[in-house]
Amino acid sequence: MTISPDTQPLRTADLGTLVIMSWSRETPDGDVPFLLACSLGDGEGGAEATGAAVERLLGHAGLPVGEGVVDAARLPNLPVNLLVVPGAASLTMPGINAQFVPTPEWRRAVDERGYACLIFATRPWSGGEPGEGEAVAAFANDAATLASAAQVVLPVRTLRG
Repeated sequence: MTISPDTQPLRTADLGTLVIMSWSRETPDGDVPFLLACSLGDGEGGAEATGAAVERLLGHAGLPVGEGVVDAARLPNLPVNLLVVPGAASLTMPGINAQFVPTPEWRRAVDERGYACLIFATRPWSGGEPGEGEAVAAFANDAATLASAAQVVLPVRTLRG
């Protein structure tokens, strides 16, 4: 897979407010941890320009949009990382260093699995209060969201003393 990043410069003002929401989904094999990253659509150029800016951000990080799930463990040079420490986590990639407080259920699932499934949507958050469990799951599972998102299985990194 070869991704050619957009040569247009990325301005953080174009991205608007980025939010990261964590949740886990119960499966027959145990809970699976998920992260949803998206903009609130409040960038300088409005929701449409915000989506284009997020797509450029993902391209700069080498993440394909709308092409299915990427396994970051198989791409050691992928500049996207998830650091988890007690009580907090951080998603880093070129242009982004976003800290968040994960749910306890998410943290347990991450500790058990050693990875999280990231859905980074180019589509702006469509409504409801960010963080509401049902609203997050509905948005993240919507076909339009998934078709226009980068999906990555991210190994978890921790601090070792």
